[in-house]
Amino acid sequence: MNLKRRQFLMFMGATAGTVALAPLTKSSSLIGSDAAIASTLEEIAFSPVKSPMPVSSAGIAASSQSSEYATFAVQDDLVLPEGYTYDLIGAWGDPVGDSRFGYNNDYLSFVETAPNEGFLTINFEYISGATWMQTYPQVIGKTLPFEEVKAALAATAGEINAFGLTDDDPLKAKIVELSKEGLIDQGIGVISVRREASGQWVRTYSDADRRITGISGLEDGRYLSVTGPAVFVFNKSDKMGYDDGLGDRIIGTFQNCAGGTTPWGTVLSAEENFQDQVYEPVMADGSAYDPSNTPFLLTEFTLDGRANTFGLPGNKYGWMVEVDPANPDDYGVKHSWLGRFRHEAVAVRAVEGKSLAVYSGCDRRGGHLYKFVSSDAVSDVTSKSNSALMTDGMLYAAKFNADGTGSWIALKPETAVDPDMPSTIAGNMITLPSRPDGGFFKAESDEAVAAFASQYSTLDDLYVGSPEEKQGAILIDAHYAANAAGATPTARPEDTDVAADGTLYIAFTSGSPGGDGGPSTAIFQGPNGVTSYEHGWIMSLREDANDPSAMTFTWDMLSMGGEPSQGGMGFSNPDNLEIDANGHLWMVTDMSTSSHNKEISVRVDANGDPVSDSDLRGLFGNNSVWFIPTSGPLAGEAYMFAYGPMECEVCGPYLSQDQGSLFLAAQHPGERNGIRVDMGSEIRQYAMKTVEGEDFMQDREVPIGSNWPDKSAGAPPKPATMVVRRIDGGTLV
Repeated sequence: MNLKRRQFLMFMGATAGTVALAPLTKSSSLIGSDAAIASTLEEIAFSPVKSPMPVSSAGIAASSQSSEYATFAVQDDLVLPEGYTYDLIGAWGDPVGDSRFGYNNDYLSFVETAPNEGFLTINFEYISGATWMQTYPQVIGKTLPFEEVKAALAATAGEINAFGLTDDDPLKAKIVELSKEGLIDQGIGVISVRREASGQWVRTYSDADRRITGISGLEDGRYLSVTGPAVFVFNKSDKMGYDDGLGDRIIGTFQNCAGGTTPWGTVLSAEENFQDQVYEPVMADGSAYDPSNTPFLLTEFTLDGRANTFGLPGNKYGWMVEVDPANPDDYGVKHSWLGRFRHEAVAVRAVEGKSLAVYSGCDRRGGHLYKFVSSDAVSDVTSKSNSALMTDGMLYAAKFNADGTGSWIALKPETAVDPDMPSTIAGNMITLPSRPDGGFFKAESDEAVAAFASQYSTLDDLYVGSPEEKQGAILIDAHYAANAAGATPTARPEDTDVAADGTLYIAFTSGSPGGDGGPSTAIFQGPNGVTSYEHGWIMSLREDANDPSAMTFTWDMLSMGGEPSQGGMGFSNPDNLEIDANGHLWMVTDMSTSSHNKEISVRVDANGDPVSDSDLRGLFGNNSVWFIPTSGPLAGEAYMFAYGPMECEVCGPYLSQDQGSLFLAAQHPGERNGIRVDMGSEIRQYAMKTVEGEDFMQDREVPIGSNWPDKSAGAPPKPATMVVRRIDGGTLV
């Protein structure tokens, strides 16, 4: 058994023959029932898609890999194993209710209402500025004043406080038009789908089909609502900062990245990089800064700060939004007890007679893992009354210890101020609340943190207002409050998933530090103890006594990403996870678009320094989908099930209850080079290694831009949602 498989099996708490995981269904995966033995997988049911990088699971002898992989042609398509196909369900610009299918579809949830039919809820995260602007006229069928506004803002590098312009200013009217269209293409969509007798999935266009956009409520009265302590901040009359005059009503939702599905059939949608549209820091009372702090921005590549145009307050974004897809009048509620931060995904654990637990990660460098615990207990796991449990409880942030234990820190006024020291963090920096007014500052020395901790005793000292308002302000400022309280900075937590035995799995996509901070160097180490490890990890976390409301836990780490020759599994930057009914793992990657197929002709730069792990991601090709058995003789191997179109991120994934369909979303195809012209491509060179470390060169044909999903010359690339299935109608594996 090779090293990475031994690590994997130890990580899963297993022997070489089997893994102690319960068979999962869409409901049991969230309920947390007793563990059982997963079905043993003797062989996989598909021929893996060939990756541009040699991997042991491809079945090609190491001695033959340098010749077998000497050339490789990347395809601009969702490439699947033989015997599989995909049905296109919807693409940017398609009609949805009284609006349209948005841009950059991400998380998918399929809530089944009957066999072979149900509601597909889709997140629309952001717009890719350059490609969105290039293809908008062709896809939407009308023009927008991009060039006029660019020319008007040339002297200010594309920035302007559009909110400060008078309503009769002709420039403002043009900016309003651009901002509305961009925000319409973000948010959430609900569409009804059905599987035909032929096996093909199609839309059914029910009365419940609808869009919740970035401007819902602005003109149509479809405001989003909010629960929990943030209501006290939104409704207070003497705010320190900006007030939009709407109280606890909220206009729209945007930057909706991943999410989760509850056992009672509602969907949770995560507002992630909301700082692209509004100002993230808040005042000491939790109120927002003036919208001018994040101005409207239009350049050749970027169209952001669109919320500035309408004066949207930053403190009303960055939440977890709950939607009931079956209720056509539901336009979303933001549960403030789940905290305001850059939510990536969410995992719900509902056990009868126990408190509800809701886990989520903050996807930023140095972000935290959070858990909400409800005050009341779950009675009926499938009852929609469980949504009310998210209106009262407590939010906690995780403290990881190097010995594999950890604890949950309550984010409440009484909690002591005790930040981690910069010397223990990759990048040597931590962000902390700035007082007396608000915002944050970067502490870059242990002395600066010690001075901060000596000045403030508890979180109560950092926030202003009544007890209820202070609690609301802490939740609004959750990331910086968690830093102050001593929660562990982590390595960009992406997906969180709860297995049937109650184990939580977290995908940490990248351990590199950045402007927001970095991860704890004691916890996030790559092979041979290396820190600032780019390729990512998956962690398992087990609550003590298997109690959702436990305040202590144990954790294990597996470094899964990286080149096989270095002990990795042949992919980089693990992102969203899915656990199938037999306990096996599905995973999609999220390498940044700039790294896709980046030419790596040498591994040492002109100064004699090794090429960085970040740049080496060019070796891995396109973002991809992987299947990892967790039982039987194949346990711990990683098999490429698919790779996505050019310059895209493959999102989702979500399995139907019968395990015969895999819902996927291809986000931002052609994000870097736009429309592929004349089916153009170029040959690039890559300094590759076999699984045993032998060096060889690869000539790789790389399409420039994308024409997916139409796949015809000159067609605009469009984000789209699809369903993968076997042509013979069987289960996927």
